[in-house]
Amino acid sequence: MISLTTEMIVVFVLLGATVTLFVTEILRIDLSAVLVMVALGLLSQVPGLENLADPAHLFDGFASNAVISIIAVMIIGAGLDKTGLMSRVASAILKYGGSTEARIIPIISGTVGIISSFMQNVGAAALFLPVVSRISVRTGLPMSRLLMPMGFCAILGGTMTMVGSSPLILLNDLILTANDSLPADQQMETFGLFAVTPVGLALVVTGILYFVLFGRFVLPAQREGGDRASGQSIREYVRETYGFDADIFEVEFPESCGIDGTTILDLTHESHVSIIGSYHKGSRFFGPIASTELVTPCRLAVIGERRVVDKLAARYNARVLKELEVFSEEMAATNAGIAEVVIPAGSGLIGKTVREVMMRKTYGLSMLAIHRGGDTMTVLERADGVTTAFSEVPFLAGDTIVGFTKWDRLAKLTRNRNFVVVTQNFPREEMRPQKVAHALIFFAIALALVLFSDIRLSLCLLTGAVGMVVSRVFSIDEAYGAVSWSTVFLLASLIPLGQAVQATGTATWIAQEALRLLDGVPIFGLQIGVAILATAFTLIMSNVGATVLLVPLSVSIALAAGGDPAIFALTVAIATSNSFLIPTHQVNALIIGPAGYKVTDFMKSGGVMTVLFLIVSMAMMNLVF
Repeated sequence: MISLTTEMIVVFVLLGATVTLFVTEILRIDLSAVLVMVALGLLSQVPGLENLADPAHLFDGFASNAVISIIAVMIIGAGLDKTGLMSRVASAILKYGGSTEARIIPIISGTVGIISSFMQNVGAAALFLPVVSRISVRTGLPMSRLLMPMGFCAILGGTMTMVGSSPLILLNDLILTANDSLPADQQMETFGLFAVTPVGLALVVTGILYFVLFGRFVLPAQREGGDRASGQSIREYVRETYGFDADIFEVEFPESCGIDGTTILDLTHESHVSIIGSYHKGSRFFGPIASTELVTPCRLAVIGERRVVDKLAARYNARVLKELEVFSEEMAATNAGIAEVVIPAGSGLIGKTVREVMMRKTYGLSMLAIHRGGDTMTVLERADGVTTAFSEVPFLAGDTIVGFTKWDRLAKLTRNRNFVVVTQNFPREEMRPQKVAHALIFFAIALALVLFSDIRLSLCLLTGAVGMVVSRVFSIDEAYGAVSWSTVFLLASLIPLGQAVQATGTATWIAQEALRLLDGVPIFGLQIGVAILATAFTLIMSNVGATVLLVPLSVSIALAAGGDPAIFALTVAIATSNSFLIPTHQVNALIIGPAGYKVTDFMKSGGVMTVLFLIVSMAMMNLVF
């Protein structure tokens, strides 16, 4: 029998303090985690509390396999995003999933769940973070409505195969170790790669259905307002500021509709719209030059008032699409939008006309208006019905140009002394689509090492991350910027607390007392008790530590009660994935910052998910095994 010691009492107090700080959020949770780590280090200097922490290894969590793996996978995800690959994935999801929560959540969550069944769940979640971010911007759905379903299903997906999570990877080795002390007639069989697939699949489906059916009740709404570049529509901004209506439409012109031979400039002037994109025979152009002659069949991306665009379509028997299709990627708010630039004194453009400068061809700016001295000149129809053909108007110092442009072109204009860029809230990242092959090669190398070698996970992932930096997918500074350091400090600082729970015997004492309470309970009740115990342990220590500690205990319980020890061991390995209540799991720590979640959000959504996990996993394990 293990008796309660002073060290154990101190550990219980620290656990209570940690949970209290997390729930109340008096301090940021990453700061709370650091505070607890420091408290552990200082208390371990007190005589009689030496087992709380080894000061020489207090900060080993920052070099742990889990933390380094998270850093590496964040860099890999950012590298893939830098090439535009994740934006294409987002476009594909929107194309087939539409723009509603009920359709997007199953696609994202199901995809991540499947991916996490073969790679670490935090890796799958980190790879899809930029995808969810871009989908959020394009659909207007808050990140807080999408990231928790994705994160929870990433955790659930880890239960679909025996390589999907660290506890399941360890399970067969722990079974073989336990067999060494068992007689021949009690030897346990190890589990095959897909033995747990029915259980994991049922859990993933449960998670998806939970958020689709009850997401509107349990998911938090967005707490932070978006900026102009991503939150406010083009129409709202230009109408409020410059007095004319404008939105983006995609118009499909059929063959021989009468528009052939018409130039972009002519169509702009006669229809009072601005043509910002053209598509013909598979070739897509952003900001086609004014002298371009149109050839049908074709599609045009135009900016204008809906009434005016409908009039243009009717004139040429064209069709205004309900939403952007071939231009959805290029015209997405993450890639392009409304920009304002000022012509400063001393600019080389002063005295030159729009036509002479060729703004579209030279600077990638499709002009919508020139604002001068309180007046707005525009080819678009203003609220007062006024339009102006400003192509021959010479620029003056102080003119504000309102145009539609790609953000990477606008970033270049910030370095051009002929302009002063007024717009500030726009993505300044420079996309590198030419590096997509390099990014995919090193991602494939990292994935292959994870799946087909025994090399440490962190080293496998760092190989891919370093490869992307060396091949100049992005710079080392950009790689540092891709890492969520608050997540790193949160996880690294909690690792010593989990070690203290184990080193002081607190975990063993809890298990002992739990088993004492379960004495005499039927086999199914014992299995549920083991699952609940594993769930509790994985909230306060690593799932690997919980598995290593509880599998031998669960085997002993099963043998004593006449149950199947292998099923009890599997119960522990699966239940250690039931980590939704607080953001101590790596995936939860990863998504809490980008979505602006509070710990209470996890308790609200994760509380129900925890109960559903226990019900479904217990039912499926007894049904399948």
